[in-house]
Amino acid sequence: MLDRNIAAEVLARAVKTGGDFAEIFLEDTTKSNIALKSGRIESMGTAREHGAGIRVFEGTKAIYVFTNDTSREGLMECAAQAAAAVRSGKGCTPVGFSHWSTARPEEIRILPADAEAARKAEKVRAANAAARAVSPEIVQVTCGFRDVTQDVLICNTEGVFVTDRRVLSRLMISAVASDGKENQTGSCNPGAGMGFEIFEERVDPEACGRLAAEKAVTMLHADSCPAGVYPVVIDGGFGGVIFHEACGHSLEATSVAYGISEFSGKLGQQIAAPCVTAVDDGTIPGEWGSTHIDDEGMPTSKLTLIENGILVNYMIDKLGGRRMNMAPTGSGRRESYQWAPTSRMRNTYIAAGTDDEAEMIATMGTGLYAKSMGGGSVNPATGEFNFSVEVGYWVEDGKILRPVRGASLIGKGGEVLMRIDRVGKKMTMAQGMCGSASGSVPVNVGQPMIRVSSLTVGGK
Repeated sequence: MLDRNIAAEVLARAVKTGGDFAEIFLEDTTKSNIALKSGRIESMGTAREHGAGIRVFEGTKAIYVFTNDTSREGLMECAAQAAAAVRSGKGCTPVGFSHWSTARPEEIRILPADAEAARKAEKVRAANAAARAVSPEIVQVTCGFRDVTQDVLICNTEGVFVTDRRVLSRLMISAVASDGKENQTGSCNPGAGMGFEIFEERVDPEACGRLAAEKAVTMLHADSCPAGVYPVVIDGGFGGVIFHEACGHSLEATSVAYGISEFSGKLGQQIAAPCVTAVDDGTIPGEWGSTHIDDEGMPTSKLTLIENGILVNYMIDKLGGRRMNMAPTGSGRRESYQWAPTSRMRNTYIAAGTDDEAEMIATMGTGLYAKSMGGGSVNPATGEFNFSVEVGYWVEDGKILRPVRGASLIGKGGEVLMRIDRVGKKMTMAQGMCGSASGSVPVNVGQPMIRVSSLTVGGK
């Protein structure tokens, strides 16, 4: 993607005015998309994104400049612009590049470019038909399929010179059920770090279509959820979004390095119940949030964040490491060459525990079983959150009585972590896109079924 001699020349230009570190991130990405609405293919297209970003450090300050001109001249001009912003750095001598290749435990059997558009459209139509067949109350179905092939090259003045290919595929379904007076929506959006073989090995479009529609129909006939403070059981998979949003972001150097996280300065302290162990793992083959290397050229890692309730690690990028005087953890990520990297989550989950899922509900008394979570909002400085429950059930005397709708979960991340009193045996994950200071990146959230002893439930 880039000649080593040119890369060395560009890096030398970038630190010429005193920068003490420089990096090139070069990207060539192809994205394709199919969208179906009202039973018809509404759009289909392919886009290409190509360019490079150059980052220069001056102590704990960073300058980032990007361009879509990746010729020698374009990169030299980009490096000169970054160098011009350096005022009084100590400078550095670029190290010669070392050779290493990324380990690839998984094989991409069918690259997105090798799967014809007609085959992709066939999967989308199958999901649509299955969703509509669930009930005549399904009045609208939207389906989409996206795939991405991203080739990157990362090199820097510390001798890193590495390439990587990232392949992603995702099916997205949203179904609307209506009785003529009101509507309810259900969704299913599975994805993986795989090519078109995702449909042979992991995702059944018809099953996904039925699941989305059944969620919508169930909630159409549900009663309103009572409001109050109750025990809450949160199911696995996308239930992990609460940990991701209300706790995970507060463990990133992006907030910890500036002292604006509720967990700043708490390494070694108990921040969760002893039954809670939480992990951010970028090494899981074929997962939506996995990478072979991070966007700073470091090998990806499996990072335990909380072990038996004790905070043991933060997620740290290179610049955050300088500010925290700690080593980076392979957690630097960015949406594209147009964004400077920062610390981000990958596949983040609460690890499996030892509690029986049926006992968890049978002993909870009266409360809410949140079968499926929706979206929400979080104040990253305080961890205060408000999340909607996509599919919920009301529990009385330890028995699931009926579906309830309109429920929301309201709390504070640090407090909820201490109130988890059960962690189930089977951890599952779900896919999402996470937005933060370095753009939108694919992440998995996950957990086994957990129980929170008391939590504010919004409803009627």
